[in-house]
Amino acid sequence: MRKVWIGLGTVVGLLVVGLGLAWLFRDRIALVGMRKAYEQILASDPVAELPDGLHVGLCGSGSPMADPTRAGPCVVVVAGKDEFVVDSGPGSTRNLLLMNLPPPRVSAAFITHYHSDHIGDLGELMLQRWAGGAAKTPLPIYGPQGLDGVVKGFEAAYQLDRGYRIAHHGEKVVPPSGFGGAPHAFTADPDGQDVLVLEKPGLKVFAFPVMHHPVEGAVGYRFEYKGRSVVISGDTGPSERLVRAAKNVDLLVHEGLAPNLVAVQQDVATKAGKTNYAHIFHDILTYHTAPETAAREAKTAGVKAVLFYHIIPPLPVRALEGPFLGRSREIFGGPMRVGHDGDFVSLPVGSKAMHWSDRLALLKL
Repeated sequence: MRKVWIGLGTVVGLLVVGLGLAWLFRDRIALVGMRKAYEQILASDPVAELPDGLHVGLCGSGSPMADPTRAGPCVVVVAGKDEFVVDSGPGSTRNLLLMNLPPPRVSAAFITHYHSDHIGDLGELMLQRWAGGAAKTPLPIYGPQGLDGVVKGFEAAYQLDRGYRIAHHGEKVVPPSGFGGAPHAFTADPDGQDVLVLEKPGLKVFAFPVMHHPVEGAVGYRFEYKGRSVVISGDTGPSERLVRAAKNVDLLVHEGLAPNLVAVQQDVATKAGKTNYAHIFHDILTYHTAPETAAREAKTAGVKAVLFYHIIPPLPVRALEGPFLGRSREIFGGPMRVGHDGDFVSLPVGSKAMHWSDRLALLKL
């Protein structure tokens, strides 16, 4: 028994010594760790390292309501070696960097509509792609009518910054021709066919109209790549066109508003005399989709899996995800998740597999 205690004492002693040395050399250890982290980030091509397939991530799962854990709505889609972004909500460009899917790799952006929470980071996305990648041509941006004015507005707001950066870094680092965006506006007729807005070898991207009145022209997008598919709803109420567009899709990334939880917000705001907030909480019920309704639509469409984003209201603790979903999982019957920033789904080509991961996992420790 004495030998056991001596052995334990030795182990404890060595542990104390080790911790002491680590504390003494903590600065040096931190610098070594920093170098290793940047070597991994800057020396690698994270998109090229992905297997051939369709990959979908949440660079922003939130809404206009403040949520410290969620950026504004943004979905990153990697099709083969091309990286795309659907919407650019506030804070989402930073998430792209943290997810190691940097803006310089973005081939094009797609906008669903022009509510501020869906375009708030568009200027930052254009700037980071340009300055971080020495882009020689503007970022191609696709969206419904009104896009030209939005892009020009952001370019105007960033004109002074553009000049500063060219003067400081030089035209080789930030080529003047690559600043800003190249808008490609289209019209998705509610009575017409889905619009093919982009086509590349193995890839097709369609836009389809959704219900977000009084926002006219709002759309969702369907990406098809070598037999795998994803639909991104954008903001919408219940929509027959979305059901059609999502037919047999592998993954449906759908907005979600829980009326039962918003009712709590409205009740508290009313009792507190915050009539403006109470009015807004009442109004937003009419142009978003309850999770249980989205679950029924997904089941009707034959969707394989559902990922909720644009989460309303904020869910500060995971225990609220149950009340948010209600009976949605039971109704749908397949894989269903409440989205978080960093969620990443891989759909490899030539397979029915679906691999889930979290590209912000290390930051959440």
